[in-house]
This record gives sequence, structure tokens and C-alpha cells, in this order.
Amino acid sequence: MSLPAPSPALDPVVRHLYVHVPFCPTICPYCDFHVLTRRAGLVERYLEQIEVEAAGLAAVYTVELDTVYLGGGTPSFLRDEELAALVGSVRRHLGWGRVENTLEVNPGTVSGPRAGHWRALGFDRASVGVQSLDDATLTFLGRQHDAAQAREAVTTLIGEGFRVSGDLITAVPGQPLLSDVQGLVDLGVGHVSAYTLTIEPGTEFARRGVTVQEDDERRGFEETEAALTALGFARYEVSNYARPGQESRHNLAYWQGRTYLGLGPGAAGHYPAEGGARGTEDMLTVRRTNPHLHGWLTGAVGEAEAIDATEFVTDALFMGLRLRAGVDLADLSRRSGLDVAGVYAAPIAQNVARGLLTLDGDRLRATPEGWWVLNRVVTDFLEI
Repeated sequence: MSLPAPSPALDPVVRHLYVHVPFCPTICPYCDFHVLTRRAGLVERYLEQIEVEAAGLAAVYTVELDTVYLGGGTPSFLRDEELAALVGSVRRHLGWGRVENTLEVNPGTVSGPRAGHWRALGFDRASVGVQSLDDATLTFLGRQHDAAQAREAVTTLIGEGFRVSGDLITAVPGQPLLSDVQGLVDLGVGHVSAYTLTIEPGTEFARRGVTVQEDDERRGFEETEAALTALGFARYEVSNYARPGQESRHNLAYWQGRTYLGLGPGAAGHYPAEGGARGTEDMLTVRRTNPHLHGWLTGAVGEAEAIDATEFVTDALFMGLRLRAGVDLADLSRRSGLDVAGVYAAPIAQNVARGLLTLDGDRLRATPEGWWVLNRVVTDFLEI
């Protein structure tokens, strides 16, 4: 019989911040994020509400930021003075990341002076939406930049002292994937995020009837891993590769089940119970998603979900098993108050026997095959 775990020991301090900037020059045909093109007066209203929301978060939560991540949308599409105003609001109310501060960047927005301005604002890491270094592939994906602009953007950012991550989309028909991988590494990036082209309902690609074959998806994953591993990158998460020390500290917080603030329209956050105290006996944390822009501008309240110990554990398993390091079950028991190894002994044993998980002491990991069917693996834990 398993012994009960001690009371939960969650860090009441929030150490990570995600800021959503919804504005884009154009809407890509595969994109289903909350994005829109800029209109007169809309960015100004957005910045005013960022100031209000940041102050509100600071009034409720204890915040000591390690990481800040500006995503979108296209944060680098903001004009220099607009981005400075946004950063000013964050710094004024919530502080700035002590470890890592990332700006998502569209290659077509980069110049030497702008990159220098971003560094002066305090960003030290750039996540660049390269997607491909093949012009035909970029045209198919509806990207506005070409391969030459992508190369120049990465080179410029590295020259300004940024740690640079490059995004690639795989499983695109006719894409020279291995050339894309080699070309991106040759530019000097320390991190690569490789995502399969996914056709989401309501996107332009869905309306056109574009499809992705599972065999192409799997081949893209396998070829990307083989190529990047040979080039000195480690696959530390299902879709992410890094040279030693170049992992995304901010995204690791998501995968490790840490709390983080969400600022901006459509932003999701994972919060301690209000003010760092347990809100109810059952609630460990709260997940909130802000309304989209027009509702958010009026101060509308988004969706909130109280997370109890069981959901906290299953969320942590789903996210943590994406990591090559896996999940420390003893640490998860300490943070959740559940005896994880005892409560979930049956699905752990079943999936170990199927070759989808490994258990080494307290460390639970997904195998390569388990990564491929992770949704199915986690479903077994939900059925307890």
C-alpha cells in the first residue's frame, strides 16, 4: 500500500511572464492563433490596457521574474516606440527577467538598428520565424519574407549579441528539409524548434483542403532529429533541439508545470491560487485565458479553471513527458500532495510494458515511440 504524500509545496512566487502581442503584417494560411492586422488606434489602446493589466497582476501576485517571453502575433512588428512602451509597462509593474528575455521575431522586421534597439530594451534571446530557407516552401506557407531575408535576419541578430532560436515547419510538400536544417545551423543558431505543418479548422489551408500525411509527419520528425543530433544538437523536448546551455528557459517552465503570468489578449496563464494562498482546500492553481482583443480592451474577464491535485498531476505528466528528462515523480508528489507513483502505478506499469515509458527510480520518461503516441499514453492516466 502506498503512503500518502505530504501536503503540497508549491512555490507561491511567479517567476515567468508571457506577453501576447496579437498584431501581424499578414495572416499566414496555417495560423490559428489570436492574431490580426493593425488598424488605426488599435495598438495605442492595446498598450493602454497592457499598463492596466500589468498593474492588476502586480497587485495580486508575488512576482520575481526569471523569464519574459513576448509572443504573438509578431511582437517585432511593433514600432520601436510601441515596443519600448510595452516593455516599460512590464518593467514598471512586474520587473524583468533575471535569466532570459525572449522576443519573437519575423525575419522581415529585422535591421541592424532595430536589433540594437531590442537589445537595449533588455531582450537577450530572439525566436525567429524562419520556417524554411527555401523560397518555394516559404511561398507555399504564405510567408512574406524570402530565404535571403531569413539568413540576413539571423546573422544580424547574432551579431547584436542575441541567443537565437530558429523555427522550422516540417512535412511541407516538396520541402528540402535536410537543406533547411543544415542551412539554419550554419547560420549559427543555438536552438531549433521544428514543428509539423498542422492544418487547423478555420484556417486558409483548411479551406483549401491542404492535408498532411502521417507518414510525412513522422518522417519529418525522424529526419530532423537525425540531422540535428549529428550537428551537435540535443532533442530535449519533442519539438525542440539545443546546443548545451541553449535550451529555452521560459518554455521549460511550461513543460515543468511551473506557474506563469499571461498578459495581453488571448494570453493563457497558470497562476498560484489567488495571492499565493490556497483558494479552497481542493484548488492548487488556476489556469486563466484572457478574452480576445476587443473583449480584453473593455476589461472583460476571461475563462478560469481551478486546478485540483489530480488535474495538476495529469497536466504535469502530459507536459513533462514531452521532455527527454521526463518527470521526477517524487518532486511531483511533493508539489501536488498526491502519491503519484502509487496512485498511477497501473498506467505506469502498462505503458512501461508496452515500451512507451521507462521508469528509472523516480524518473518517468517517454520512449521515442511513446513520444509519438503521447496523447494515448496520457489518456491512460486520465482514466484512473
